[in-house]
Amino acid sequence: MKHIVIIGGGFAGINLIRKLKSHDDYTITLVDRNNYNYFPPLVYQVAMAFLDPTDISYPFRKLLRKRKDVRYVIGELEEVIPSENKVILSTTTLTYDILVFAQGTTTNYFGMENVKKYALPSKTVDNALALRNHFLKVMEEACITKDAKERTKLLTIVVVGGGPTGVEVSGLLSELKKNVVPKDYPEISGKGYESHIYLVDGMPKLLAAMSEKSQKDAFNDLTKMGVEIRLGMQVKDYDGEIVTFANGESIPTKTVVWAAGVTAERVKGIPETVYTRGNRMAVDEYNKVKELNNIYAIGDIAFQTSDEAFPNGHPQLAQVAIQQGVNLAKNFNAMTASQPLKPFKYFDKGSMAIIGRNKAVADIPKPKLHFNGFIAWFVWLFIHLTFLITYRNRFRTMLNWVGAYFTRDQSLRLLMEPDKDPE
Repeated sequence: MKHIVIIGGGFAGINLIRKLKSHDDYTITLVDRNNYNYFPPLVYQVAMAFLDPTDISYPFRKLLRKRKDVRYVIGELEEVIPSENKVILSTTTLTYDILVFAQGTTTNYFGMENVKKYALPSKTVDNALALRNHFLKVMEEACITKDAKERTKLLTIVVVGGGPTGVEVSGLLSELKKNVVPKDYPEISGKGYESHIYLVDGMPKLLAAMSEKSQKDAFNDLTKMGVEIRLGMQVKDYDGEIVTFANGESIPTKTVVWAAGVTAERVKGIPETVYTRGNRMAVDEYNKVKELNNIYAIGDIAFQTSDEAFPNGHPQLAQVAIQQGVNLAKNFNAMTASQPLKPFKYFDKGSMAIIGRNKAVADIPKPKLHFNGFIAWFVWLFIHLTFLITYRNRFRTMLNWVGAYFTRDQSLRLLMEPDKDPE
């Protein structure tokens, strides 16, 4: 009986497990540092207190309880020993017959240690909770301080990264500033109180991977919503008080939301020659890691150039991860039945970004279509609901969205932190 070890329970890993048929020829072990699956595209809404963490998360053990051939192990990946078919985790050591890397990526700070120390990412649920607590504490501090300059610094937010996450965070912050702050924080509302939401990117345009129409619509909508957009500005440093840029400009702020990029983490024991740009692993048309016999990589961590439509590798998107997980599962099923394998071909279903209430942009490649406004906004909501992993998650998220839509408010702004000193 073969043992398949899957590192990472995100889009790629979970879809691989779901499509792998229960079979007497193998058992499966899922490894993840968290004991739950979560939905990364909606993490920022947890950070903005529009959704609860449980709306977008679900425990692995409950998710997989009906699969008797699958077990879950918590742990951090520390090392792989390919010659011995061993995986060393922070919690235990596993042996494998087939190993699948599906652990995704981490935030890329481009070597800037101060930015890594002081900026706030929004990639994981832990990040989101830290960011939510930071926002709430900053608002409370702004209500108390008598220093006008300090208050402005507290009420100035810089979002770095003009991709979908940066655009969506900026739009939601703008709506919170307009609809929530005047009601919850009357001490810092009205005339005489200066606040800013900056969206900064080193590229000359927002949503660089989307169409020009989407770029223009996003820029115009955000500008109308009061977001101050600064393009062609690369962050040089951030010390927790002032963010400085390569062109010499600076912005005093207590809050920098970092949404500027991702990178994969290298795995000890995997040859250096396997890695490509962004520390992604080079794989063949079947997602097998090059130079290694029984090791595969899927999702954001995989770099595949065999797909004719994507000779420079696939974009690091949820749809790629889902489709690669499904395709690899079909190939593993084919192996057990001694059938031919199917090379991976990505079907691009389009891309989209939500900007605000009734505002979004969407690009559909085939046929080449562009949507904006209410239609794109509704499609964004519908698709993101269908991607959530369980009906429970879909219902809870929809309920929160409906409530927020009609009230332009939410009741999840709770400042909760673990007790650092129980004594």
